[in-house]
Parts: sequence; C-alpha cells; structure tokens
Amino acid sequence: MNAPTPPDLHEDWRKALPWPDVDTHKHARGRLGVVSGKASQTGAARLAARAGLRIGAGVVRILCPPDAVPVIASAIEAVMVAPFTTDEALAAAAREKDAIVIGPAAGVNDATAANIRALAETGAALVIDADGLTVFKDWPEELFGLLDRDDVLTPHEGEFKRLFPGLLELGRELAAMEAARRAGAVVVLKGAETLIAAPDGRLAHNDNGVPWLATAGSGDVLAGMIGGLIAQRMDSFDAARAAVWMHAEAARLFGPGLIAEDLPERLPQVLSALYAQRS
Repeated sequence: MNAPTPPDLHEDWRKALPWPDVDTHKHARGRLGVVSGKASQTGAARLAARAGLRIGAGVVRILCPPDAVPVIASAIEAVMVAPFTTDEALAAAAREKDAIVIGPAAGVNDATAANIRALAETGAALVIDADGLTVFKDWPEELFGLLDRDDVLTPHEGEFKRLFPGLLELGRELAAMEAARRAGAVVVLKGAETLIAAPDGRLAHNDNGVPWLATAGSGDVLAGMIGGLIAQRMDSFDAARAAVWMHAEAARLFGPGLIAEDLPERLPQVLSALYAQRS
C-alpha cells in the first residue's frame, strides 16, 4: 500500500480543517442532507452521503422520494433516511441541516428545479452537482439568483459549458473566475487539474489529480465530501479545496482498479495523515 503524500502545511486549508475534541458531540460536527433521486437512481446519493459521513459530518441524512426509502434503508447503516413528497416538504426537512447536496442522479426535470428553489430558502449551504446543474441550462441566471457565496457548484467541463456558454474560450482559469463571479458562489471546475474559484476572486489549482478518478460516481463522492466539510462550518472555498485534494489523494492511495465505492474507505487514511501533521 502506498504511503500518503506528506501534506504541505503552508496551504492554509489544512489549518482550517475541522477536528473534534473530546467534548464534541455529533450535532456539533455538522448536519448534512443529501437529496436522492427515484428508487432506481439512489446510488449517487448513497455515495455522497457515505463520503460526507467519512469526512466528519456528525449526522448525515438522505432525503428521498417515498418509493426510494426501502431501497436506501436496506443499503445504509449510520446514514439515516427521510422521505419527502413535495418541494415544500423537502425544504422543511432541510431547515435543520447545515449543508445539502443535491443533483447526483436527481433527474433533469421540473421537480429537481423546484427542489433547488425550495432549498435555497432554507439557509443551508448548497452543493449542487450533476443534474442540479443541467436542469438550469436554459435559464442559468435563475440558478445564479438563488445562490449565495457559501454555495458550491461542481461542474465538469460539459456541465460548465451548459451553464456558462463560451466562457471556456477564455481559458480555464479566467473561465472559472468569471463563472464564480457570475454565479456569486464557489465554482469547482473539475478536470485533470481541477480549479476552485470563489466569487471574491480567489482561485486555487489542484495538481494532484490521478487517472483512477475517471470512473462513474467519483464526482458524487466529491460532492459529498465538500458538503461534509461545509456542514462542519468550514469556509466553502477552503472546503472545496480540501475535498478536491483529499479526493485525489484517496484515489492515489488505492491506485488501479478504483471504483467510486472505494474512495470513502480511503478517507480515514488520508485524514489520519493530515491529523498527525496538523499545527
């Protein structure tokens, strides 16, 4: 097994990582919600939820349509499950959460758009991925109007082009920065070198990407990791930077043959190395 790469303690996101102490209880470690798709599309939410739990969120709950409850409940343990039938019911269930992940396998449909609109009113920080991005491709300005600086968008280049047509012609760095400014939120532009941009102009490069992450579900894990760190009251820009680095490090430790389910199980090793070298 490969040893973890020694972290560079000059990178300030490492100093901001949330570590519990002996008096910390689970609710103080943050409450994360993950919105699932229908019964036949629950895997993405389960991946995101497990990643959020592994990265330290104290309480993680999957919010799902009623028909998905038996599917999810039979496949999870420490993660909890709660059904919702309307966007209003989803918002009510989310009001006690610190962060919500929505989009992975949610469906590109009116219900997903309505759910995001409702969640934007709850005060929880949103991590929007996959279908949650694509559903607004014809009216991106509406999505941007729902967001604030604590929210995070996590597009790959295809999704980025749908929300920000023409921006990539400026080059990835300028495109990411302009996208974050337009959206008024953190933007994680995924790729071989993932870029993390904040609406205040901050830009970070992640250069430890590995080819093993080119596998279905790895982005769902990343969304859950970001949400789990934000739920622990980590600044959204720092949470995104930290999660992107740890996501790639977990993949590097596993190596060839990686599938998305393996990533959360490598996080304890990554976290232990960071904990041992904290300042």
